[in-house]
Amino acid sequence: MMELEGKVAVITGAAGGQGAAEAALFVQHGAKVVITDISDSGAEVAARFGGAGHFVPHDVGEPADWDKVMRETLDRFGRIDILVNNAGVYKPASLRETGTALWNLHYRINQLGVFLGMRAASDEMAKTGGGSIINVSSNAGLNNVPGIFAYASSKWAVRGMTKLAASELASLGIRVNSIHPGIIDTPMLGENSAERLKSYEQMIPMRRLGTPDEVARLVLFLASDASSYVTGAEITVDGGIG
Repeated sequence: MMELEGKVAVITGAAGGQGAAEAALFVQHGAKVVITDISDSGAEVAARFGGAGHFVPHDVGEPADWDKVMRETLDRFGRIDILVNNAGVYKPASLRETGTALWNLHYRINQLGVFLGMRAASDEMAKTGGGSIINVSSNAGLNNVPGIFAYASSKWAVRGMTKLAASELASLGIRVNSIHPGIIDTPMLGENSAERLKSYEQMIPMRRLGTPDEVARLVLFLASDASSYVTGAEITVDGGIG
């Protein structure tokens, strides 16, 4: 039931971390994968998958880049069944430390990028009878986490957009769900001070960081037909932070 044979996925921000893990797992389960990222190292990730992978340089906050991603996906693989809005930015700062530039950075990538992706992919999915969109929010989009004002508020926005899109797109056979990772062992953690990271780790009931592979397995479930009656859901993968 969790096979993706014959399906085509677009995964943003997939040059490393969670996105790269998701891409690898999708290919293992039979999907063709379009990897997008602002980093050209995404081409190296796609090359590992031979004919099952393709890389598109991509700024998720640029509408024209989304047009390019859709065009290249259709030219290469003929359809799109799955979109994982994984690309994101994290720069911790409190409300009073957050300037407009930092605010705009988070909202351009974390919220606008998700909006543009859902709009572009749903147009194509509707033509082939449906699909699955997975939006990567955060545990910080469910809870009051101080000191990361722009990031957390943008992830709350992703949560809300997911609910709205799920309601609007259900009649087209398109499912939209959000996932809410906790403290996952990716390079993004390097943005935290040692003191902040230690305090975060102490919040985890399972007493360890999560791995990108553990997030990828949840994304695989939501991408597959095993979750065929799941839409508008908010699913945590956070070691019990809640």
